[in-house]
Amino acid sequence: MTSEFPAAPDVRLLPEGSVIAVAGAGGPAGQAAVARLTKAGAIVEAADANQDRLDASVALAADARAYGKLVDLTDPADTRRWAEEVERRHGRIDGLVHLVGGWRGGKVFADNTLEDWDFLHKLLIRTVQNTSLAFHDALARAPHGRFVLISATAAGKPTAGNAGYAAAKAAAEAWTLAMADSFRKARTVGTPREDGDAVDSDGPAAAILVVKALVWDALRAEKPDAKFPGYTDVADLAEEIAALWDRPNDDVNGKRLCLTQ
Repeated sequence: MTSEFPAAPDVRLLPEGSVIAVAGAGGPAGQAAVARLTKAGAIVEAADANQDRLDASVALAADARAYGKLVDLTDPADTRRWAEEVERRHGRIDGLVHLVGGWRGGKVFADNTLEDWDFLHKLLIRTVQNTSLAFHDALARAPHGRFVLISATAAGKPTAGNAGYAAAKAAAEAWTLAMADSFRKARTVGTPREDGDAVDSDGPAAAILVVKALVWDALRAEKPDAKFPGYTDVADLAEEIAALWDRPNDDVNGKRLCLTQ
């Protein structure tokens, strides 16, 4: 896998006990993220709409560092209650990883329907709006807060049968970039390190990780003859997510960074 990210610096910005919320934690990408973030020493607050998937994700957490919560992320009040509960429990929130997904589409332009658009708007746009608004202030207060959106190459290169999905992803990206602008304006610059050097990476950031599509071991086993060209393994995605706390603000905030194989 290649990444457009520069190499992570030596300074580590994800201290032991950092609190990271994962929205849509029950899918393969969510499970990989929960496992990787807790292995890195974070405490994960995992949310999903499916109890069985959520339980499976929490069970993968290293050292039982994950809490699971059924949350309707399409509901702004339910999402805000979750954010308030997380901050009340830990006194801080250092990150929100948005992994809520869904797809509708077809092969030709006429396959796109308004019913599909309503479905995609609810899952891919409304959940981003709800989580970003609910978690924004807590992330802005965090020394190295991170909001992470997982997007798709379709947002920048829509195809005829993929209009609704591409448009929804593009809208979610635009919303995230607006959040990045808010963080940029609130950013604290030049916090001194113990060695006396300035840390230009200080402050919250919102970033977009872009994949063509995702693949995981069970999917490979289900389709043994498939090649999955350009797909990103969920384990690799989880590594990139965790590394966002090890990279300077200027390398993260407002960036749309593509992960390819």
